[in-house]
Amino acid sequence: MKVLFCASECFPFVKTGGLADVVGSLPKELLKQDCDVRVMIPKYRVIDWSYITAMEHICHFQLPFGDGSVFCGIDSLEYEGVRFYFIDNLAMFGHDGVYTGDEQEGYRYAFFCRAVLDALPKVDFFPDVIHCNDWQTGLIPALLKMQYANDPDYAKIKTVYTIHNLRFQGLYRWDRISSVLHLDGRYFTPDGLEFYGLLSFMKGGIIYADRITTVSPTYAREICMEYYGERLDGLLRARSYSLSGILNGIDTQSYNPATDPALPEHYSIRNPRVKKSIKTALQKELGLAERDVPMLSIVSRLTDQKGLDLIACVLNEILSLDVQFVIVGLGEQRYTDMLRDAQRRHPGAVVLCSVLDEKLARRVYAASDLYLMPSQFEPCGLSQMIAMRYGTIPVVRETGGLKDSVLPYNKYTDEGTGFCFMNYNAHEMLYQIEDAVRYWRNDPAMWNRLVHRAMKEDFSWKASAKKYLALYKEMLGLSPRARKKAPVQA
Repeated sequence: MKVLFCASECFPFVKTGGLADVVGSLPKELLKQDCDVRVMIPKYRVIDWSYITAMEHICHFQLPFGDGSVFCGIDSLEYEGVRFYFIDNLAMFGHDGVYTGDEQEGYRYAFFCRAVLDALPKVDFFPDVIHCNDWQTGLIPALLKMQYANDPDYAKIKTVYTIHNLRFQGLYRWDRISSVLHLDGRYFTPDGLEFYGLLSFMKGGIIYADRITTVSPTYAREICMEYYGERLDGLLRARSYSLSGILNGIDTQSYNPATDPALPEHYSIRNPRVKKSIKTALQKELGLAERDVPMLSIVSRLTDQKGLDLIACVLNEILSLDVQFVIVGLGEQRYTDMLRDAQRRHPGAVVLCSVLDEKLARRVYAASDLYLMPSQFEPCGLSQMIAMRYGTIPVVRETGGLKDSVLPYNKYTDEGTGFCFMNYNAHEMLYQIEDAVRYWRNDPAMWNRLVHRAMKEDFSWKASAKKYLALYKEMLGLSPRARKKAPVQA
């Protein structure tokens, strides 16, 4: 089976969030399950070239775009067994950073969607399935159905569209995008790409893809509700027969405390006490007081979605528990200011690291006792899985993938892998933090069992990849279930 992944980012080449981890990990696991998997991403100027040793220029051509044509180059390399293609155009992807948030962003990803499809004959790879990810690739299924369906090489391609975060939808002026992609006006309707007067990349993927997936079963149910549906819940309910949720995994070879080169010492489920010395090393590194107290951490964007408004409500109460609080991430200025002020008022107990530093993040995961993730909504979330992999106990709100991956601790049965609260309420969160700190201080035997269970959880991509493979086979009529449903030919 031939599968092409298309996305705006991919670890280790370029990463701003969990999407990059998914696109960097899932293809590798599908490769192990006998798929010919390839990945196509933009060639940004900010790509981490340290991972690239042998980039090959395959070809370049003039891509029809707007009133004329523009340059499109295709470079390629193989990394950990997977073939990667990089769509090259300096005017489109030569800016600083990855996302700019301006009107030109729609123009750039319209170019990328067109380039992906026109690149297939150039690289001599017509996949059975194109797996698109988030709004930046949402027009690929739409263009495939609208403009390429009469070509037999394209007509047989099936598409999967994965929603990683429904809130970001790619909304742009119709005239701007339609003019460069030559879209017929009949598609700008409520039944098509029109969304409250704008063109929606996300809606294009939802309507025109053969199957829609989200990154956790709970989020698949949530986005069909008005509260979580971001004004697309009605459309998602209408397409619910094609919608499913498959929980993301993590790269357990990379995120492995027994081998992680970012850690000063290594440990495993058999000797988790090494975490204490790693905590001491991190305290020295960050200027925290070298005390044996519970360490809470966050590695995240500092936004409302991640529950920073809840933390703001009860931050003083959290710090009164005699804990240390380490935060790694960038985000909204008001939350940065709040945490900087807390760091000033509580020297040696609070530290904010306003950086994107993968190695530091791993040391924080390993050193911490508790990982705080009180999200408003969380399509999947990888941080809670990484935290458990490193023996750090998550405190989470029961939403999306957090609900699917963290089992609430039950003191009566001594089961569970974390501390969970249901309502989006600061004091419900605070109660769970207080409970966790109490167990950490007063019942070390229970805490060791909890850490052991958390580290024992299997969040590898193996199970998820099998589900995606089954989905591909069903779409292509290759599974027993699909053959059973197929009409009998006379």
